[in-house]
Amino acid sequence: MQKDHACCKTVKSISPPHQTHHQYTCPMHPEIIRDRPGDCPLCGMALETTTASVDDDQNELKDMKKRFWVGCVFSMPLIFAMFSHEWMRWSELILATPVVLWCGWPFFVRGWKSLVNRSLNMFTLISLGVGVAYFYSLVATLMPTLFPVSLIDGTGTVETYFEPAAVIVTLILLGQVLELKARSQTNAAIKSLLGLSPKTARRVNPDGTEQDVALDQVQISDKIRVRPGEKVPVDGMVLEGQSSIDESMITGEPIPVEKNIGDTVIGATVNGTGSVIIAAKRVGADTLLAQIIHMVAEAQRSRAPIQKLADVVSSYFVPVVIGIAAVSFATWSLIGPEPRMAFAIINAVAVLIIACPCALGLATPLSIMVATGKGATLGILFKNAEAIEILRKIDTLVVDKTGTLTLGQPKLVTLEPQTGLPSNDLLKYAASLEAGSEHPLANAIARAAKEKSLVLEKVDGFASITGKGVQGKIGTQSVALGNQSLMEDLGIAVLSVEAHVNELRSQGQTVMYVALNQQLAGLLGVADPIKETTPEAIRALREDHIRIVMMTGDNQTTAEFVAKKLGIDDVIAGVLPEQKAQKITELQAQGYQVAMAGDGINDAPALAQAHVGIAMGTGTDVAMESAGVTLVKGDLRGIVRARHLSRATMRNIKQNLFFAFAYNTLGVPIAAGVLYPFFGLLLNPMIAALAMSLSSVSVIANALRLKRAGL
Repeated sequence: MQKDHACCKTVKSISPPHQTHHQYTCPMHPEIIRDRPGDCPLCGMALETTTASVDDDQNELKDMKKRFWVGCVFSMPLIFAMFSHEWMRWSELILATPVVLWCGWPFFVRGWKSLVNRSLNMFTLISLGVGVAYFYSLVATLMPTLFPVSLIDGTGTVETYFEPAAVIVTLILLGQVLELKARSQTNAAIKSLLGLSPKTARRVNPDGTEQDVALDQVQISDKIRVRPGEKVPVDGMVLEGQSSIDESMITGEPIPVEKNIGDTVIGATVNGTGSVIIAAKRVGADTLLAQIIHMVAEAQRSRAPIQKLADVVSSYFVPVVIGIAAVSFATWSLIGPEPRMAFAIINAVAVLIIACPCALGLATPLSIMVATGKGATLGILFKNAEAIEILRKIDTLVVDKTGTLTLGQPKLVTLEPQTGLPSNDLLKYAASLEAGSEHPLANAIARAAKEKSLVLEKVDGFASITGKGVQGKIGTQSVALGNQSLMEDLGIAVLSVEAHVNELRSQGQTVMYVALNQQLAGLLGVADPIKETTPEAIRALREDHIRIVMMTGDNQTTAEFVAKKLGIDDVIAGVLPEQKAQKITELQAQGYQVAMAGDGINDAPALAQAHVGIAMGTGTDVAMESAGVTLVKGDLRGIVRARHLSRATMRNIKQNLFFAFAYNTLGVPIAAGVLYPFFGLLLNPMIAALAMSLSSVSVIANALRLKRAGL
């Protein structure tokens, strides 16, 4: 936490975009939060609303554009005309005054606030430079007799600098306009995400009538009709009908997903040709889309550790520049060539203008904003800028098994009749018997029967034997399904298949026996299958020189089977939830930079303990809250892309900082006049202003290159 500033408060996180009240923050100093528009007391930049909106608040950009064009109109005559007569001097005053006092007024206000808040910044230098040039010229025009004889020429006048003052303001306004446009472009990801959500929903009332209502009026449990081709308005569950839904905006997969009664749907996805009625489960800020938008916005306003370098430099840089300007002024006024005072003013103003550290201030935040937007389009959500910076340094990845390497959902993988019974009949008997159970194994059997479109049979005399299985009568057949203990109780011999059953178990399967009329009819094996994308992801991570450690609460046999199948050498099995964070700490104590990837509530402490926590977007909200990175698609290949983006971002930031540092290091001495004794070279303040604006443009252009980064 940083200390409070005038009229400001600091908070750890910014209000999510769904809140109706507005808060405002500085893009360069996100710790500054206010409840009304204004300027940042640290850097003087206009505060931006934290509330995400499709329609950006363009007021500052419009205002700066207006001031810029007015400045152009009045500055052009000052550039192209050479004024030498007394009446022309008054024309210079008339033309320059609106440019300096109206167009440049925001710079003077921000410069004054920087002095009041004791936080010197770029506007301190701008207001000092322009103010000195203008007011010196104003006094020289109105009261030339106040000046020493050495400064008065043969016509009784004193040299004025209205042209530099006006042109400097216009050029700086140009830089501000370009910067505001660039910042607007970095929010393109949020705007595109916001644009995905429909504005209304068709609610089905209790009496069966339907009406279109605003999206914010939808409540949990409301019934919503989604017609063919429409967007799903909120997260929900299908109550009636069936359809295929395009979920590519969340999963990235172009193939529509079939949705039937009981299936979940995600807000902003696109319905296909069928009409469905859904029950609203998550609305407003709780929908997946709203959470994604909030995470992207939060990350864009966070600060990377490397930003501290720029802040420290800036805190010393501005006072040093003012000191250099003062020394330059004193040196030229005392020992410079005639007219000494003219040279002194020109060089002092040039130093103040060319040294404005706006490029330094933009170097890190712009790259972070572009990178988080780029990541969102790839299904990678960074919770903060620190995660972007640290991810590239990771050398060890600890992965949970269930739901991370695997689907996290039991699936029937073995269906083996033993007596010549057709496999579909075996599955039909098992599914009919398990139809009323909520057990995960029973659900896996039911889903397999549903996929094969099997019609289930009525079960009579159903009985459940705790810890062993179920039995009942289907037609004329007595059916039993359960473990070896149930078979032994019923006197059914299973010794002939014991070796095969042990082999299936070694592969991580839970094996169930099916008996018909007191005879073994077949075997069912249920397992949590490995995600199709996992093997490729593991290979890519190993090629990226990442050590992979699988950590799971499962037994050693199952864990080692999965690890062997994926080529993972390090396995930590049988770990309790509270021990996972401890294992992460042990790896960190050995000097490893550790990332943890998981999806469950039990992974949350480990995700928080790791240098970078990586949550599966298909997992729990608690896991995502604890992690620094969320993979929306739940695809580990996203980690490789995220590391590439991390490297590209840090490379981009370092390039920006180099541009800013090198520019100021070279520019300030030249502006102070160190080349004059050797080459007779001085830097006109107007050229200094143009160069300062171009340095900001170079940083902006370089940051925006991240949008096109190939990952």
